[in-house]
Amino acid sequence: MSRLRPRAPGRPRTPLALALPALLAVAFLLMPLIGILVRTEWGELAGHLSAPGVTEALKLSMLVSFWALGFSLLLGVPLAWLLARVDFPGKAFVRSLVLLPMVLPPTVGGVALLLGFGRRGLLGPWLENTFGIVLPFHTSGAVVAATFVSMPFLVISLEGALGGLRPGFEETAGSLGGSPVRVFFTVTLPMVAPGLVAGAALTWARALGEFGATITFAGNLPGTTQTLPLQVYLLLQDSPEAATSLSLLLLAIAMAVLIGLRGRWSAGATMRTAEPVAAPAAAPGNDPVAEDGAEDGPEPLVEAAGPQEKWGLHADVTGANQQTLDAEPGTTIAVVGPNGAGKTTLLRALLGLTPRAHARLRLGERDVTALPPHRRGVAWVPQEGALFPHLSALGNTAYGLRAQGVRRARARHEAQAWLDRLGVGHLAHRRPAQLSGGQAQRVALARALAARPRLLLLDEPLAALDQTTRAHVRHTLRRHLDGFGGVCLVVTHDPVEAVSLADRVLVLDDGRTLQDAPPAEVTRHPRSPWVARMLGRNAWPGTAAADGTLLLAGEGRLVVADPPAEGTRALAVIAPEAVSVHRGRPEGSPRNVWRGTVREITAAGSRLRVLIVSGQAPDLVAEITPQAAAELGLVDGAEVWTSVKATEVTVVAL
Repeated sequence: MSRLRPRAPGRPRTPLALALPALLAVAFLLMPLIGILVRTEWGELAGHLSAPGVTEALKLSMLVSFWALGFSLLLGVPLAWLLARVDFPGKAFVRSLVLLPMVLPPTVGGVALLLGFGRRGLLGPWLENTFGIVLPFHTSGAVVAATFVSMPFLVISLEGALGGLRPGFEETAGSLGGSPVRVFFTVTLPMVAPGLVAGAALTWARALGEFGATITFAGNLPGTTQTLPLQVYLLLQDSPEAATSLSLLLLAIAMAVLIGLRGRWSAGATMRTAEPVAAPAAAPGNDPVAEDGAEDGPEPLVEAAGPQEKWGLHADVTGANQQTLDAEPGTTIAVVGPNGAGKTTLLRALLGLTPRAHARLRLGERDVTALPPHRRGVAWVPQEGALFPHLSALGNTAYGLRAQGVRRARARHEAQAWLDRLGVGHLAHRRPAQLSGGQAQRVALARALAARPRLLLLDEPLAALDQTTRAHVRHTLRRHLDGFGGVCLVVTHDPVEAVSLADRVLVLDDGRTLQDAPPAEVTRHPRSPWVARMLGRNAWPGTAAADGTLLLAGEGRLVVADPPAEGTRALAVIAPEAVSVHRGRPEGSPRNVWRGTVREITAAGSRLRVLIVSGQAPDLVAEITPQAAAELGLVDGAEVWTSVKATEVTVVAL
């Protein structure tokens, strides 16, 4: 007696009210296919398929379907890109127009083709009188009909794949010097290849099986327009057995296409990024990546910045961001600020990639404002790195040089040198999916540096690296920037990076400049609460009162040693180590004393940072030794007193 297989733990039971109709739907779809298989005379199958009329119709069907596929690729690929990447008036109408042949009755489509391209149609007389082209009752008419009904499959499939592709890949390729057309063929199409292949296969299969529009528009002429589906229609009247055999052939072709795609017509619309995994490096001579074939390229679009060339920066940014930037050649500027402050918007404005902000940009003596992104000489490393998954680390790094017309051998040599400098030269032949996050970030950094930019934009370039690797890459980057003839902007949330890499720190808030000064000045006198907290300080905004104290923005009053003029908006900065913590009310000289409660204790190197909340002052962070914390018996929820001397408060006028 057989036993029922137990239901897997955690798997929900399928409701009978849903399972039964679903099974009926499968049976409904399966029954016609079973009918063909049962009614086929298998002994006569070879004879039916080798009949002269059938072979002629099969050859014609292949000819028509492949021509239809070619026209669909030629016209449909640009149309899919336009729908996925460009916003224009009437876009919804164009997309509906693409879908229309899929829902239009085939015979109605044929009538529409007659009225448009027929001898008495809108365009037909002009085609005949000017070029001598007559489409109806001609093989070219069958191609037009098949293209009309099948091209939507390609457009919809490819548009979905393009919609799932992050624009950051194409934008990064453009910043490396790739023209839009080059980027389309070397980055976009390879990355959406599964969607393109799926759409092309469905388009070909649909064109092969086209019947209604073909017979209405092109007629049914043996050897000219009588394709295999039309042959099936004719055989149904005289030889139903032969028609069944031909139907089986078309069914087998359609099923082979669908099985070969394995669901890619829907999955192709989503870009899946493989998780980084460790994998052995490929042998140097076996790089599977398809590089550009030509040894010689066009003249460089961006002149290489030689050792003696210097490129200063002047930018007037308007729109969502409002600031003016001036920097001498060789300057590195750290851009800091809270989320939403406009850091990435600033970089994208300098790249010419956002309508939210516009930058009037001059690099050296050249105004590049009117130039497209790929001709500006501005390279960037986005937060996610945006390595091209179809290229190896070496191919990625050489991309900018190849886009600028550098010979392949030289480009690969320079790319390898940059990978070696950043400690990932041994990974040159790995794909991005075979790199760890830190390795991929270093390859992205090498790719930007190898492109010989005049302006270098780094959006948190070291965020994915561990502390040891970060220190090494930071040192390598600093060494390169010391000899860099252009200007570098580095967006960072790491105060160590800001201090060690930058000559200046640009503090942004709400798209505007709060402070632009050397790192030492920003560290001593931060003008932004966010920057002060990033540096590990307590930052309390307030207004100077008549009695020489500072009225805090939240609540409470702070006594300071050097108060600004009455009414001045100011920021009080208190170092955590200047905060004293007591279990009882302190006595002596402290002018600022508050009662509070411990809310959090965290480790900061060899010391502890204690967050204390109080109803008399804003939240306060104190930094003490573990021994002091143990002596005070500090735990979450403990009642404590805090004190700060007036001389320990730095007041920065805002």
